[in-house]
Amino acid sequence: MKKKILEACVDSVESALAAVRGGADRLELCANLIIGGTTPGPALFREIKRESDIRIHTLIRPRFGDFCYTDYEFRVICEEVRMFRELGADGVVIGILTPDGRLNQEKMGRLMELAGGMSVTLHRAFDVCRDPFEALEQAKQLGIHTVLTSGQRGTCAEGKELLREFVREAGNRIEIMAGSGVNAEVIREVAPYTGVRAFHMSGKSTLDSLMVYRKEGVSMGLPLMSEFVLWRTSEEKMREARKVLDCCPIY
Repeated sequence: MKKKILEACVDSVESALAAVRGGADRLELCANLIIGGTTPGPALFREIKRESDIRIHTLIRPRFGDFCYTDYEFRVICEEVRMFRELGADGVVIGILTPDGRLNQEKMGRLMELAGGMSVTLHRAFDVCRDPFEALEQAKQLGIHTVLTSGQRGTCAEGKELLREFVREAGNRIEIMAGSGVNAEVIREVAPYTGVRAFHMSGKSTLDSLMVYRKEGVSMGLPLMSEFVLWRTSEEKMREARKVLDCCPIY
C-alpha cells in the first residue's frame, strides 16, 4: 500500500522548519508563494538543507502566469533543473504546456532527462490543460512520479469528483497529490472519498512585521497588499493535518 504523504509548500526557512516540526514528509520549496510560487534561489535551498534533513522538491517556474514558455524561458528552466540536481534536491516540480493547452511532451521529455534520478512532479499546469486524462497518460509515458492537482477546480474539495477518477486512472504507475485549499478538514473529506493518499498544503498564517516605523504611501509591490504582513507556515495547522491524514481511512 502506498505511503500517506503530507507535502508542505514553503518559501522561507522559518516556514520550512515549522512544517518539519508539524510532521511534513517533504517540502515543495519555492519563492513568492503569494503569487503561486516561482523558482527559489540556491541560497534558500542551502540554508534549509543546513537546518533539516527533510526531502526537498524545488519548484521550477521562471515567472508568474501561464505555463507556455518562450525559448529563453525554457533555457532558464533547463539550467535551474540542472542546478538543483547538482545542489542535491530530491525532486523538481515542473510543467510546460503548448499554446493549445496540451502537455508539451518534447520539452517535458528534455526536462526529465535533465532531472536524472530526481523525483519529478507535474505541477498545477495540469489543472489548466485541455484534457487532463490525455495529460495523465502522457505523464505516465514520460515517467513522471507525481501529479499535483485540484481536480481542475479552484480547490481540491471542489474537484473531488475528478480527483477520484484520476486516482483510478493513475493506478500504481503515478501518484496523485491533491492541492489547493488543503487543511485538516479538507483531508478528512477528500481522502476517503477520492482515495488520494498525498496532500500538498502551505498551512499559511499571517504574522505582523517586526517593523515599528512604517512609512505610509509607498508600495514595493501590489498596492492592495500590506508591506507589513508576513505569510508563514503554521506548525499547528501542519500538525492537525498530519494527525487527520494518519488516522483517515483511505481505500
